[in-house]
Amino acid sequence: MSLGIEPRVGVIIVTWNSAAVLAGVLGSIRRSELSGSVKVIVVDNASSDASTDLVRAVMPEAEIVQMGRNAGYAAGANAGIDRADDCDAVLLLNPDIRLEPTTIEELLREMRSTRAGIVVPRLVDESGALRSSLRREPTALRAWGEALLGGDRAGRFPRLGEVEIRERAYRSAGTADWATGAAMLISRDCIERVGRWDETYFLYSEETDFALRARDAGLALRYVPTAVAVHFEGESHDSPALFALLARNRVKLFRSRHGVAHTAAFWMGVFVGEVLRARRPTRRAAAWALLGRTKGMAQPSRAEDRGLGTGDSVT
Repeated sequence: MSLGIEPRVGVIIVTWNSAAVLAGVLGSIRRSELSGSVKVIVVDNASSDASTDLVRAVMPEAEIVQMGRNAGYAAGANAGIDRADDCDAVLLLNPDIRLEPTTIEELLREMRSTRAGIVVPRLVDESGALRSSLRREPTALRAWGEALLGGDRAGRFPRLGEVEIRERAYRSAGTADWATGAAMLISRDCIERVGRWDETYFLYSEETDFALRARDAGLALRYVPTAVAVHFEGESHDSPALFALLARNRVKLFRSRHGVAHTAAFWMGVFVGEVLRARRPTRRAAAWALLGRTKGMAQPSRAEDRGLGTGDSVT
């Protein structure tokens, strides 16, 4: 399906106790300059705060989908996509995202001109500084490169790092293997050809899995620098449970796409990277998780917290 002159976009926000940030993202959607129409869908993972009440007060026209439990980010995304079946494209957003007025229009323009399956914006922090959001496909060599060099240094070399940290890569439009899922426009054609998000990941690597499956289907992921979104990152950099889940899901994803020997080399690279940085509680938790030792560790609860992308490697 091609995008029409006035496309209908389903904007999907997956929430869990997100009342503190929801007004900001909803307000930025309302201020968007768009030639088509927007259908806002908020999927709530059993919040115990005033998230849904706030949505009703700030944007009463938004549709609220109650999951009834904390089902995870992928399940929330699927529920929202199901409700957006009358839309030409869907825009998945974290609740801690703020769109510029022209962001949605710029994403749609790129999708229309390139027929990309997925289009992502330039992510910046609250000061306007670039957030490195583009990623290369996970490989064993990149896992070892990040383990031995650290994510920032390895990212300067395409073969050695998964995270694209070179600033010049963010100056012009282009393609990437995948990108962090804080803000992601997906075409209807991509949804129909690739299928549903894999709900077994709960949080982290689900966007990697979807983007790589889209690429397998011949649908590119495009980055457009003229579309800008501010991302106020969550708590994941300080959460041992979330870091442990991130590490486990990186290996789970790799195993789903590669054989035993290649997966073993990837696992060892990730494990060595965590052990070398085990003085930090987050990295220590990740190392134990890779060994299957998670007893007594608090389980992650923030099904919408995408502050730490799957490819991140903290130096």
